[in-house]
Amino acid sequence: MIEFEPVIGLEIHTQLKTGTKMFCPCKTSASEAPANTSICPVCTGQPGTLPVPNMKAVRLGVAAGLALGCEIREVSIFARKNYFYPDLPKAYQISQFDKPLCEAGSVELDIKDAKGGTYTKTVRVHRAHLEEDAGKSLHALGSTQLDHTLVDFNRCGVPLLEIVSEPDMNSADEAYAYLIELKKLMQWIGVSNCDMEKGELRCDVNISLRPKGETRLGRKVEIKNLNSFKAVKDAIAHEIVRQTAALNLGETIAQDTRLWNEKEQKTVSMRSKELAHDYRYFPEPDLAPLRITAAFKEALKQEIGELPKARKNRFKTEYGLSSYDAGVVTAGKGLSAYFSACMAEVLTLKLNVPAKSVLNLVSSEFLARLNGLKKDSVTLDPGDKDLISPANLVIIAALTAAGKLSASAAKTVFAKAWETGRDAQALVNELGLSQVSDTGLIREWALEAIAANPKAAEDFRNGNEKALGPIVGVIMKKSKGTANPAAANSVIRELLK
Repeated sequence: MIEFEPVIGLEIHTQLKTGTKMFCPCKTSASEAPANTSICPVCTGQPGTLPVPNMKAVRLGVAAGLALGCEIREVSIFARKNYFYPDLPKAYQISQFDKPLCEAGSVELDIKDAKGGTYTKTVRVHRAHLEEDAGKSLHALGSTQLDHTLVDFNRCGVPLLEIVSEPDMNSADEAYAYLIELKKLMQWIGVSNCDMEKGELRCDVNISLRPKGETRLGRKVEIKNLNSFKAVKDAIAHEIVRQTAALNLGETIAQDTRLWNEKEQKTVSMRSKELAHDYRYFPEPDLAPLRITAAFKEALKQEIGELPKARKNRFKTEYGLSSYDAGVVTAGKGLSAYFSACMAEVLTLKLNVPAKSVLNLVSSEFLARLNGLKKDSVTLDPGDKDLISPANLVIIAALTAAGKLSASAAKTVFAKAWETGRDAQALVNELGLSQVSDTGLIREWALEAIAANPKAAEDFRNGNEKALGPIVGVIMKKSKGTANPAAANSVIRELLK
C-alpha cells in the first residue's frame, strides 16, 4: 500500500454586495423575487443589447483583492467564456481570462492539528476575477424519473468574484479553515454577505493525490457546486478515500467533473473535465478594458481599514489575550467593534478589570443571547438598543472579577440589564446580590450549616472532600446566594480542623 498526499485547490464564487447586476440595472435580489421577474434584454442576451459595467462591483472586486494581498492589475480585460447550457441565454458568460483584476495574494490560516495544538498555513491565491452569474435550472422529478426542467433567469448577470487558490491545501480540515477565513474576510470588508443558503457563496474543489514525497501533481478531479462548508469537507474526505483505493489497485484516475451526492455521501461523475481551450475565450468586444489607478487603490485601502488578522494580533498585544481568545472576539467585525467599545468603557469608567474578564462575559452570556436574537456578529452595532450596553457589561465583569458578584448573580444581573437597559450597579443593589466576603458573617452561617449537617462534617473529617458540598449549600441558601464560595469553603475547612 502506497501512502498518498492530497493536493487541494478551491475555486470560490462569491456574490458581490451590489443592488444591481454586473452589466445591467436589474435588481440582484434574485432569490427573493418571483421567477423571471428581475430580468431585462441585456441580462437575457437579446440581440442588439450592450453591457455596461457596474462600478460598485469593480470597487468591491478591487477591495477584495487588496484584502487578500493581491496585486491589482492596472489594466484588466473582460472576456467571453463560450459554452451552451439552458440557463445561459447568451451561450457565453462575460468573465475574465488572461488579464484578471487581481493576482498573487495569500490567506494565512491557524489550523488545529490532531494533537490539539495549532499550526500556521499560508494558502496562496492564484487570482480573483470578476464575472457574471448564470441562471438557475429547476429540475422537477416525476415518480421514477426527471419529469421536466424549468429555468429561472433572475440570477443571470448577478456580479460574482471568483477566487482561485493555488493547490496549497493537503487535507479536508485545511480546505475547511480556508473557507471559513475567506468568508470572514469578505464579510468583514463588506464585499459579500456570503450566505450559502441563498447561493451567495459557492465552492468547487480541485483535488489530486500523489505519493508522499513527490512534487509532481497527480491527475486532478473537480467537485462542483458544493453548497455548504460541511459538504466541502465531506466530499474531500470521500474523494481522498476513493482515489487512494483506486491508485493502490493500479487504476488510473479519470480527469472528470463530479457532483456530491449528499444522501449517499459520495461523489458521482457528471462529465469529463473541460479545459480552458474548450471555452474558446476571446476579449469581450463590447467592453473597454478596466483601468485601476493608484489613487483609486489607495482610497479603497483607507476605506477597508484594519483587517481581522491585524486586529487579532493587536488585541493579543494590547489586552494580553491568548490567540484563541483574540480569535473569538474577531470572528465578526461587529463583535470586534462591540469588544472594543467595552474596553473603551473600562478606561472611561476607570474600572480595574482584566480584559480576560470582559472577554469571558462577551463570549458566554453575550454571545448566547445574541444567538437567541438571531443577530449577526458580522453586522452587529455596539449601540444597538436591543443589546446590553458595553458600560453595563464591563461593570458586571468588574464586580465579578473583584469578588463582589458571584457567577450565578452575575448571570441574573446580566439578564436584567439586557432586558431592561437599567444600570447594572443599581440592579445589584436593588436585588441584594452583592457578594458577601465578610468572614465574620460567613463564620456564623458556617457554624449553623455544620450543626445542621453533623454527618457531612464527620465524613469530611474522615477524608471525604465531597462532603463539603452540602455544608456550602446551606451557607448559600442562608445567604440567598450572596456568600463568596471561596471564602465559605475556606471558613468551613478552618472550623472542621
